[in-house]
Amino acid sequence: MIPCLFKTFFGVECLGCGFQRALFLLFQGEFSAAFQMYPALYSTLIFFAFVALYFLDKSRNYKKIVWNIAFINLVFMLGGYYYKHFYL
Repeated sequence: MIPCLFKTFFGVECLGCGFQRALFLLFQGEFSAAFQMYPALYSTLIFFAFVALYFLDKSRNYKKIVWNIAFINLVFMLGGYYYKHFYL
């Protein structure tokens, strides 16, 4: 796995820490373990899909949808970070 540069330099996990491990678990078919590792995994993948559509399909305007999904993804990332560090 690629080490997190933010954690390496500052000693604190970033909002994206755990994404690689969760994606690896998802590819292995461990859906609930992937969610427990990184709760924002599925919203991040949906966000990446719409960003790809934004760049690949110029016939439609995905800009508003991408911003809305980005906001929803940020909420999931902050919620997962809080849950992982302060609730458990």
